Formats: sequence, C-alpha cells, structure tokens
Amino acid sequence: MERGSKARKWAIDFGDGTSSREVADPPGYSRGASSEIEDASAARQKEKVEASWKQQKAWEIAQAPFRNLFMMGFMMWMAGNTVHLFSIGITFSALWQPISALQGIGKVFEPYKDARTDVLMPKLLFIAMNLVALGMGLWKLNSLGLLPTHASDWVSSLPPPQMVEFSGGVLSS
Repeated sequence: MERGSKARKWAIDFGDGTSSREVADPPGYSRGASSEIEDASAARQKEKVEASWKQQKAWEIAQAPFRNLFMMGFMMWMAGNTVHLFSIGITFSALWQPISALQGIGKVFEPYKDARTDVLMPKLLFIAMNLVALGMGLWKLNSLGLLPTHASDWVSSLPPPQMVEFSGGVLSS
C-alpha cells in the first residue's frame, strides 16, 4: 500500500491481484445510487435527443412542399398557356398533389407526435405551403381559360331577355 516514502490513506496497489470489487467502498459512497442516477440522467438525455430529432424531422417534412413549388412552377411555365394535353396534365398534377397532401396531413406527422414534440407549427407551415401550391395550380387553370370567371362563361344559364318593344307591319296589296 505504500509507494516510496509517503503513505496514502486511500492508496491501493492492484499489482498483487486484488480487484476493485474486493476493496471496500469509502464511507458515504453507494454504488447502487450513483448508477441509478447515471441511468436516469442517460435516459433523460436520450429522451431530449430523440425529441430534438423528432422536432427537426417534423420541420423538414413541413418544408418539403416549398422545394416542390419551384419545380412545379417551372413545369407550368414550360407547358405554356395553350390548352393541350401536356398543359392540362401538368395543371391537374399541380392541383392534385397539394390536395392529397392536405388530406393525409395526420399520417404525415403521426410518427413525430408525442408529449415532448410540438408539431403544431410544422403542420401550419405544411398547410400554408400546400395552399400556396394549390393557388399556383388554380392560377394556371385560370390562365388556360378553364375556370368560369367571366360573364360569358355563364350565358347559357341566364334567362332570355324580356321583349321591350314590338313592331309589326301591314302589307298592303
């Protein structure tokens, strides 16, 4: 237990085959309590990391429609403003994608929802981005002339105008 000329109160020489389990713990030290505290601390740290990861993933999913906006806008611009199969297909795709995304919003954020993770703001951003995409699709539909926005689009449903004047003539022979 002694090294050199100084004797240490808690010095142990493990060179003689003594293991750390055979040595008595110092007064006031409890191995069980410290491991429980370490386990609880590690569990809390793991929960914090997991909640942070879930929050980050929820924000990534909420921002995903933003990346699609530019591509869809470019595709609609390339399709032009004439009514043909390609432009109609692109336009209806631009309308269908946000509608189906908004219908499945519960399933999209379900894996990231728990007591520690707030997914309200990511959901609101997701909804806003999909509404912008839906607005772009409606704008393209209007620019193609496929939305009934003018009075001439509704002429067939108007009643015939009432006659205000009557003219008649007599033919003399």
